[in-house]
Amino acid sequence: MAYDFLGLVNDVNKRLNEVELTSSNFGNAVGFYSAAKDSVNAAIRFINQNEFEWPFNHVEQEDTLTAGETRYAFPSDMKTPDMDSFRIKRNSTFNNKTEKLKILSYEEYLDRFIDNEYNTNSSIRSLPKCIFRTPNIEYGLVPPPDKAYELVYEYYRLPIDLITATDVPSVPEQFRYVIIDGSMYYAYLFRGNTQDAGAQQQKFEVGIKNMRTLYVNRYDYLRDTRIHRTAQYSNATRVG
Repeated sequence: MAYDFLGLVNDVNKRLNEVELTSSNFGNAVGFYSAAKDSVNAAIRFINQNEFEWPFNHVEQEDTLTAGETRYAFPSDMKTPDMDSFRIKRNSTFNNKTEKLKILSYEEYLDRFIDNEYNTNSSIRSLPKCIFRTPNIEYGLVPPPDKAYELVYEYYRLPIDLITATDVPSVPEQFRYVIIDGSMYYAYLFRGNTQDAGAQQQKFEVGIKNMRTLYVNRYDYLRDTRIHRTAQYSNATRVG
């Protein structure tokens, strides 16, 4: 069975002993079949809402800056940006190397650099050094760029509902069973079978917990930055 919207809905149909849909009648499905489609989307939506930073929703974005422009819009599907990931990309034409941007709070920007947005003097423009996030869905740069530098950053996107039969979810296929467990929970609720719905809900939540263990609960190594003195220096005697 293909890993797409049609395949997931038919997984639900098979478990409930319903006739499977085809690509020709999928779009016009009504009654329980329409509810089965809603159940699949509800399960995927619940998985995505349970964690802001699922790695399978991670995206790398590249924007071309405009000379003199301070503020830029985030993509419409952005859920949360990784503010530590902003960097100016190396460009041999502009003779700049890759440089990571420092984070600046919006309040500090307003206190110290807000005049940048109204000052048309090109002397204040340069290679950006700092990044700040605005209260709306935008980010800003200090100082304003003097050239069309390439800015790279990373963010986590908001997945959209599946619509057509061939749409594929962002959740990896190895977690197909988690989507189906969640879909069955919603399908049983639709049929008024609260007992089986409760059992499926428990399986669904366990599956999400296992996903979080694999993808989110990471333990990074700590690097020892202490300077260890060698015997050559620790045993040296003072000559005076």
